[in-house]
Amino acid sequence: MRILGGWIALTPELPVKLLFGRHVWDCAQHADLWGRRLPELRSPAHRGEPPSAEFARLLDLIDARHERHETIERVVAVYRVLKPHLVAAYETHLAEANPVYEPPTRRILSRCLDEERRHVAAGAIVLERLGDAARAAVWERRLGDELARGGGLVVRAGSFSAADRPPDIARDLVALDSVFDAATVDAELAKALDAHGRALVERDHAILAAQIAPAARAGVLAVYEAIGAVADPTVVACARIGSYRFIKLILRGAAALSVVQLEWRPSPSGWTLVAAELVRSEPTS
Repeated sequence: MRILGGWIALTPELPVKLLFGRHVWDCAQHADLWGRRLPELRSPAHRGEPPSAEFARLLDLIDARHERHETIERVVAVYRVLKPHLVAAYETHLAEANPVYEPPTRRILSRCLDEERRHVAAGAIVLERLGDAARAAVWERRLGDELARGGGLVVRAGSFSAADRPPDIARDLVALDSVFDAATVDAELAKALDAHGRALVERDHAILAAQIAPAARAGVLAVYEAIGAVADPTVVACARIGSYRFIKLILRGAAALSVVQLEWRPSPSGWTLVAAELVRSEPTS
């Protein structure tokens, strides 16, 4: 619950951000149920001691995935390692809980199991949409090894066919196909952005300078110089404020991924770039 809550603001992909938000609520309800049940069983409810130093190290490793480009690692950690492990632990405990004198515990376990299985199924769908199965598999193996060293039940989340997916899984899957619609950019501005992107890749300062307002030229070129060589410039957002347009551009370099915000204004000669700001720069490895 705490790890997911901490990641919501750090995760740029809207479907994943919303998935985390919905599941934080369910996890909070589970924590509340156990927090009330444990004292009834003469067990301390709020003791935050890890079962082992190895398991604490595993959670520290997972919780450290704070970079913008680490969404796949976050989804894998929770939905292919932690939650499947939790499901296996709940299933084991439910099988051992006496139905005669532990019905409250069994009811809580059944509810948590239903919701955790739904979470795992939803996470599998979102992870598939993110792509890069090889990268996901490498991280899952590493975390699985750490979990085994910590004495946990190592289980694979597996893949879910349409028949296996819980019928109410749709509540967890929001904005799966949410992507920036390039058609929202004005046709003439789209042409200017296309030329701008090509000039960035080719490092053609003459074309770049021609698109930038003279008063802003030195500052904008300095931003691009600091970023260095890039490939595959991608427009990911466009905001309209009056006649101005604020464009967010992702630039992928050899060692870093950079996000810049550009301010474009209409002029008699066409769209002119009047400001550029480096919003974020993160290593890609």
